[in-house]
Amino acid sequence: MTPTADTPQAAAFRRQVLNPLKLRLFMLRKLPMAWLAGLRLTVLSPDAATVTIRYKYLTQNPFRSLYFACLAMAAELASGIQAMMQVQAGSPVSMLVTGIQGDFTKKAVGLISFTCPDGARIAQAVAESRATGEGRTVECTSTGVDEAGDVVAVFRLTWSFRAKK
Repeated sequence: MTPTADTPQAAAFRRQVLNPLKLRLFMLRKLPMAWLAGLRLTVLSPDAATVTIRYKYLTQNPFRSLYFACLAMAAELASGIQAMMQVQAGSPVSMLVTGIQGDFTKKAVGLISFTCPDGARIAQAVAESRATGEGRTVECTSTGVDEAGDVVAVFRLTWSFRAKK
């Protein structure tokens, strides 16, 4: 099986989280701040995911733009939802963010879309950890663009995966 091969478990997971109501219920239960901020999952495939966040009262900072922590939350979910899809489709694997770095290039207002195209690398790390029993790390990049297509922020998140015994 290639790392980006679509498994029935991954497809079932995608159907669940791409349903807006089911995703909101999941976030309310497991990620309440993401629910409050209004994060939306718009794309999830074996290779990439896109998460949106909108500038509004709860996500604002004093400078009339999106608060950096809200941007980071959307960037993390864009990579994390791919990791969750890979982790749940097999034997148990723990996952943890071990590092995050962000670069901000433009004021973030309106609707911001974070895309992380690292699904294949995440799948490979999870598969290697399951095969060897050792931990693996992956640095994922989530790029946020505004409605005009301008890059507003780029986050690099380091994920650690370790198969449970």
